[in-house]
Amino acid sequence: MADNDIALMAHLMRRAGFGATRDQLEAYCAKGYDAMVQELLHPEVQPDIEYDLMCRYLPESYMGNTGLNDPNTQGWFHRMVNTKRPLEEKIALFWHSILCTGCSKVDHGYQVELQIDMFRRLAFGNFKTLLLEVSKDPAMIYFLDNCESHKDAVNENYGRELLELFSVGQGMDGQPNYTEDDVKACARAFTGWTIANNPPSYPYGRSVYEFRYDPTDHDDSDKTFLGETGPWTGEDVIDIIVRQPSCARFIARHLYNFFVADEVPVPSWQITPPKDPEAIKTLEKALIDNEYEMRPVFEVLFNSDFFKNSRYAKIKSPAEVVVGTIRLVEDFTEIKPGTLGLMRQSRYMGQDLHNPPSVEGWHTGKEWIDSGTLIERINFVADQVGNTDLPGIRAIIDRLAAMGSFTPEQFVDGCLDLIGPVQATEKTKNQLVSYVGEVENLRGDTEDTKTEFSNKVAQMLQLISSTAEYQFG
Repeated sequence: MADNDIALMAHLMRRAGFGATRDQLEAYCAKGYDAMVQELLHPEVQPDIEYDLMCRYLPESYMGNTGLNDPNTQGWFHRMVNTKRPLEEKIALFWHSILCTGCSKVDHGYQVELQIDMFRRLAFGNFKTLLLEVSKDPAMIYFLDNCESHKDAVNENYGRELLELFSVGQGMDGQPNYTEDDVKACARAFTGWTIANNPPSYPYGRSVYEFRYDPTDHDDSDKTFLGETGPWTGEDVIDIIVRQPSCARFIARHLYNFFVADEVPVPSWQITPPKDPEAIKTLEKALIDNEYEMRPVFEVLFNSDFFKNSRYAKIKSPAEVVVGTIRLVEDFTEIKPGTLGLMRQSRYMGQDLHNPPSVEGWHTGKEWIDSGTLIERINFVADQVGNTDLPGIRAIIDRLAAMGSFTPEQFVDGCLDLIGPVQATEKTKNQLVSYVGEVENLRGDTEDTKTEFSNKVAQMLQLISSTAEYQFG
C-alpha cells in the first residue's frame, strides 16, 4: 500500500471526521478514496450511536429538565469519539461554529443540544431549509431576542446576525452586502416568530421550548429588502437571501476555512480576498448549481485537488485535538466515567462547545494558540499518547516492534508515520533524532527489550505531540 494513499486517507479522515488509527486507515485505503468519500457522505449506511445505552449509562447527559450545559456537552463528546458517522458530527460542529447559540444565555443545555440534533438531521440537506429551521429554533429565537421583537417594537438582533454572520456576511470585494435599512426590513419580516408559553419549571423541571408564530404580532406591511419590495415574511427573506451571489461566496469561504485551510477571521472578509479564489469559485458554483443542496457540495469539496493538496494547512480546533487523540489511543470506546473531563479539556484549550464566546463563534487558525492553550494541548495529548496501556498506543508499539531493529532516524520516521502520518520539518526530525541519542539500533521484538522499547516509543510520541507540526491537521 503506497504511503501517499495512507497520507491522503489520513487527511480525509482528519477533515471529514476526527482522525483514525492505522488499522482503520489501511481498511479505508482497501476500499479506495472515492468509495470512502461516498461512505462519509451517506452516513445512513452506518449505525447511529445507541441512544438508549447513552441514556442508561450517562443519564445526566440527556436530562431535558435541567438548565445545565456540561452534561449535554459530555454526551456530544461521547458521540464524536464513538460515532461511525464522523462527517455527520463534523458538519454539526461546523454549523455550531457559524449558526451560534450558547447555553450561557439560553440557560437550557438540552435545548441547545436539540439544535445540534437539527444540524445532524440537516447535515446533507438544503442550506435554505437549514436557515429556515434555525430561524424557527427556540434556542436561536431566545439567544438573539426575537421573542422580544414585536411589530410595534422591533428588535433587530436576529435580522442583523442573519445577514452579517449566518448568510451573506458584511461584504465582499471591498463592497458591503447590505445596508442598515435591509437589517431593519429583515427584522420586521421576522416579527411574530416567537416561543410558546411554557409551563412553570417547578416542580417537574423545564419543558422543551416550542416555536410559535403569532400572526397578530407580525408586521405585514411592505418592506424593501435587498432591492426587492413586498409584504415579506421570514420565509420570503430567506428566499431572497439565497438568491444573492454574496450568500454563495460567504458559505463557500466558511466551507474552505473549516474543511480546507485557515482563512482570516470573518470580519475581514469584506476587504480581504480569499486565500484561494479559484477554490472559492468552485465551491460557489457547486452551491448555486445544486441549489444549495449540501451533499453534492461536500462531494465536490472532498474530491477537489485544492482539498487533497491542503494537508496540514489548518490548526486543529480544541475539539479536534481532544476527540482525535482519544480516537487515536482508542480510549472511551465503551461508556464509562470520565467523558465530562474530555469536554472540560476542550474548554481549557479555548473551545467550550454549546457555549461559544459570542454569536460570532470562535476565531480559528492561529487564534486557537496562545501560551496558555498551547500548554493545555501539549499536556493533554502527551498524557494520552504516553500511556502504554491504552489499546491504540499498544498497537503502535507492536507494529514498530514487529519491524525489527531501527536506526534512530528510522525509529523517528516510524513514530511520525504511525501517529499521523505527521509531516515534520528537517529541523524537527533532527531534534527528535538527537533525543534518541547515539544508539546503533533499537529493537522491541525480544523479551529483553520490550519494556524499554515501549517506553521509548511512548516518550517519542509525547515529544512529537509537543511539536508545532502536531498542532496542524
